[in-house]
Amino acid sequence: MIREVRREEIPECVQVIRRSHQTVADQYGFTVENAPRYVAFATDEARLIWHMDQEHRLMFVDEEGGIIRGYYSLLLKQDGECELGNLSVLPEYRHQGIGKELLMHSIGIAREHHCKKMRLSIVEENTVLRQWYEQNGAIHTGTEKYDFFPFTCGYMMIPL
Repeated sequence: MIREVRREEIPECVQVIRRSHQTVADQYGFTVENAPRYVAFATDEARLIWHMDQEHRLMFVDEEGGIIRGYYSLLLKQDGECELGNLSVLPEYRHQGIGKELLMHSIGIAREHHCKKMRLSIVEENTVLRQWYEQNGAIHTGTEKYDFFPFTCGYMMIPL
C-alpha cells in the first residue's frame, strides 16, 4: 500500500533510502570519501525533515505488514514542473513491481497537482536504471559532470 509518510517514520525512511542507494554505491565504487554528497551517504533525518517542513515535499512510502519497503518524494514547483526525489526500494523487495508502482503513483500525484513535467536525476553510468525509466516513459535530457561526484549525473523528464 502506498501512503503518505508520517513524521515519526522519517528515521525509517532514511534507512530505506540509504540501504537502497548503497547497492549502487557498492556497484560503482562510491564511498563516503569520494562521494560524500551521494544520496546513500548524505541522506539523514535533518535532510528529510527539511524536505518535509521547508520544501513541503510530498513524501510517500510503500508499506506492507508494517514494513516500509519503498519511498519517494515529490517537489512541486511553480512552473508546472515537479521533481521526483529518492525513488527507493529496499534490495530484498526489488523485482516485485514496487518501483514501478511508486513511479506510477508519483505520476498520478503530479498530475493531480497539475504538473506538466516531472524531472529526475540518476547516476548516468547506471544504464539498467536509465533503461528502466525510459521503459516507463522517461526521456533522457542531458548529463552534467560535477567535481564533487565520481560519476556523471544523468537528467530525465517524464511528460505528464
